[in-house]
Amino acid sequence: MRASRLLSLLLLLQNRGRMTAQELARELEVSVRTVYRDVESLGAAGVPVYADRGPAGGYQLLDGYRTRLTGLTGDEAGTLFLAGMPGPAAELGLGSVLAAAELKLRAALPGELADRADRVRERFHLDAPGWFRADEPTPHLATVADAVWQARMIDVRYRRWKAPREVTRMLSPLGVVLKAGRWYLVAGFRDRVTAYRVVNVLDATLLDEPADRPPGFDLAAFWRDWTEQYERGVYTGQATVRMTAEALGRMAYVFPPEMSRTARERAGPPGDDGWLTTTVPIESIRHGHIELLKLGAEAEVLAPPELRERFAETARGMGRTYLPDGADSTRPGPEGPGLRVGQSSDE
Repeated sequence: MRASRLLSLLLLLQNRGRMTAQELARELEVSVRTVYRDVESLGAAGVPVYADRGPAGGYQLLDGYRTRLTGLTGDEAGTLFLAGMPGPAAELGLGSVLAAAELKLRAALPGELADRADRVRERFHLDAPGWFRADEPTPHLATVADAVWQARMIDVRYRRWKAPREVTRMLSPLGVVLKAGRWYLVAGFRDRVTAYRVVNVLDATLLDEPADRPPGFDLAAFWRDWTEQYERGVYTGQATVRMTAEALGRMAYVFPPEMSRTARERAGPPGDDGWLTTTVPIESIRHGHIELLKLGAEAEVLAPPELRERFAETARGMGRTYLPDGADSTRPGPEGPGLRVGQSSDE
């Protein structure tokens, strides 16, 4: 355990340069006193680590000192190759670079670790896109990635969902994110940082102007907060729905997580007929209509009235298509025969 921690400390100093004892303690999840002892042990072992005093001080290695790739465990060596994503790397224009890096890494590993890494590669495969989703065409991804790597401003023509549909933006790129097979550009525009779907970039031009990066910007932390806010903010309405207990259980498999989770949390107890009432978050009347149609005849929209009428219109149209005489159908409800399809509750 201590040997692994000493190697981690050494690699931190090698990769990041000068670090304070407090920073090292936070990274290694140990006390500052433990860091002091570990640094002394490295020095005693011949590692040229020294300390600078003062407010800007800290520990660092002698210029030019590099440790060789040693001390990897079998699990660590294997997961390095598991992290290699040839598909996304190729989309970013880095496929050949990744392949060359993996070859060099494997050549540097001892025989036993190299064999273990090969077994991991043979037995695990990452397929990022979700089911029934093909890869999105992203012809401007390479330009976007170049802007991120080189920290240069980028001029984009972008298609968004609200009017005006096409806009031009000069963005300060901060990172790219692959989410469920979809690429996003995280970038600053004026005084705001947000995410842009790369598939919606219609044109992109790399500029010579350097991009500003906010001090301390953390891409992973931003993405976590942004996705949470997006998922909370996208559902601006709600529908009151009466459904069977079986339909509620099936929602987890065919609905977005936020919709099914909220429906389960807000569901009342089922009655003797197996039906219950719950509240389902929706983005809009159109969105609620499309999603709740998945439950078929096992759900009845009670509110809002606009959504209920949308379902009534759909049911009337389906009746004209599928019923031999085009007549309205009835089904039993909690209080008897129920409403005819298309009949409002206050008739």
